[in-house]
Amino acid sequence: MSWTLVLSVLILLCSEFPSTAVAASRPVQLEGVHGNLACSDCHGADVALTPRPSSLAVRASGCTSCHQGYDHIFDQAMTTRQAEQEFVDRTFSSVDTDFYANNCTSCHVSDCLDCHGGNGHKIASATQDECLSCHKGYFVGREYLGRAPREDHPRYKRGPKHLGEQALKMLPDVHAELEMECKDCHSMKSLIAGQKASKNCVDCHQPDTAVVEHSIAAHMDKMECYSCHSAWAAQEYGSFYLRLGDNNREAEKAFKTPPLKGEYLVRTYLRKQDSPALGLNAQGRYSPIRPQYITYYSDLRGEGAPEVENRLLNAEWKAFFPHTIRAGTVMCDSCHDDRRRYLLEAEEDRLYRIDLDGLGLSSFWDQQGQTIHQGSFVSPEQFLQIKKKDSDYTKAYIKRWKSLLGHDENFLKE
Repeated sequence: MSWTLVLSVLILLCSEFPSTAVAASRPVQLEGVHGNLACSDCHGADVALTPRPSSLAVRASGCTSCHQGYDHIFDQAMTTRQAEQEFVDRTFSSVDTDFYANNCTSCHVSDCLDCHGGNGHKIASATQDECLSCHKGYFVGREYLGRAPREDHPRYKRGPKHLGEQALKMLPDVHAELEMECKDCHSMKSLIAGQKASKNCVDCHQPDTAVVEHSIAAHMDKMECYSCHSAWAAQEYGSFYLRLGDNNREAEKAFKTPPLKGEYLVRTYLRKQDSPALGLNAQGRYSPIRPQYITYYSDLRGEGAPEVENRLLNAEWKAFFPHTIRAGTVMCDSCHDDRRRYLLEAEEDRLYRIDLDGLGLSSFWDQQGQTIHQGSFVSPEQFLQIKKKDSDYTKAYIKRWKSLLGHDENFLKE
């Protein structure tokens, strides 16, 4: 074989398979737990056929030759993002058929290295920071460390950064203070199986019936633990999607920031970090709920007046688990007397008059015109039962105050 032919073959390999060309030009140094493997252990006999053996394209065949069954990571929520696709189908698809493809792909898992880092030749266990690089902002995760999304205006963009973004400092989850990490409750085995967690509260904690709240059967039978033990939750009310098209430069001047996602500028009407509303989850248990999302769409691509302005695409809520657990809980009145927490706000109690702003809802905290996905709102009739103050409620209420004030059983006699 002539040197000319050999050179031609190498050039062809360089153009078709860059990783192969690198391997051919210089040795690849493996590090970490895979340091003693041969190339063929991951790439197979022909490196050119599987240049990236950890990717979805080959269902991570180079990894699953040892880590059997782990390819099922590509069949669960972090990869398929089916819930997000269904959300877009019932919201943005009516105004932007390309919305999902253009805006909803950055956090999809498509390769083992998305979480395990490196270039494939230095693989390590996934760290908590790698989890929170996606689970941040309005996605459950970063609040575990006591970080909440800040308001949109540039004047709020201050303070220490976490993973490159400024966040509001809040009270962290008690488990984070004990230096527990995501993987302690979300194992790889559970993720592969498509489960939200590998452990639940009672796997580690047995409720003490000497605690007043735990002695009430309705609490234990009908409520999620985190309905009472979540100290706070990030909430967004009114998410405005302004479709700018090619008018991005004008938006930079007007909003002092570039568009957040492609041709869209996203702004939130109100962000809150207090106790979330309560509803019923898919299991029929009382659970925290929050908007996911209350979405408004404006088409600002034209030269003149907006073609569409503040169209309400959906007002949808979702049951969720705020990762802000604390040992203490709210007082009884916070659940038994607060209509607003169940989206049953009375007319005279309204602070935000979004109905007068033409936003298509009478109130963010009024069930009318809103829905809850995979769950249900608490009905007015159910709230009347919650609000009922019988003798058992009065006894428990007094006992709770006695425990807080440190009084003994003679408190009522004094």
